[in-house]
Amino acid sequence: MLNFAANLTWLFQEWPFLDRFAAAADAGFTAVEYLFPYDHPPEEIARRLARHNLKQVLFNLAPGNFAGGDRGIATFPERRDEFRAAIATGLDYARATATPCLHLMAGAASGPEALACYRDSIKFTCEAAAKEGIDILIEPINTCDIPGYLMSDFGLAERLITELALPNFWLQFDIYHRQRLHGEVTKGLEALLPITRHMQIASAPFRREPTTGELDDRHVLKLVERLGYTGYIGCEYGPANGTLAGLGWMQGL
Repeated sequence: MLNFAANLTWLFQEWPFLDRFAAAADAGFTAVEYLFPYDHPPEEIARRLARHNLKQVLFNLAPGNFAGGDRGIATFPERRDEFRAAIATGLDYARATATPCLHLMAGAASGPEALACYRDSIKFTCEAAAKEGIDILIEPINTCDIPGYLMSDFGLAERLITELALPNFWLQFDIYHRQRLHGEVTKGLEALLPITRHMQIASAPFRREPTTGELDDRHVLKLVERLGYTGYIGCEYGPANGTLAGLGWMQGL
């Protein structure tokens, strides 16, 4: 059985953020994720989760100044103190909301120094998160969506996870980004599912509802189920004509 989580940053934008928890539950979701919680107190988010019997499965560690263009600061040695403070804050939110997985964004950077800093940042984050029983994920993201993003290759993600061999360090496999970056989605799933802790989906290339793009998402999801994946699949897409009107693709599965 496939388990879907509503991404509350992308879905239910017809409601203010804190009201999206109720909207997701009313629409039949039992789990949620989103990009960032930091505009709201962790205790308030925890109350919304409990009130609507929702499980929170993922959010992103703070990426620096997102509004100012930051897409992660794990690759910048000169921002190490800021990075470590962001990790502490993220873990506070995860603890309050019983969130099992956190996505560590890399940043728009390149070169050996940036990669070395990224590796050190991963080690630091995984060690801090392990004390809380939390998994840390990295997600390859295509460089059309985030120009210059360091973690833009599934091969690099696999190498880092294999080489660092940290027990709470895993892959976040986004089907949309895989298609945009490399294609060969089913081949990638078959090879990488053993190191995958969380998945996300949107149609490619326009990031709308699954089953509406160039990829046969139904076939892909049937493969995911056949391969025995039991984690959550985050619905991280922009609805074409409103969230509720676009949820029919899930019923077809």
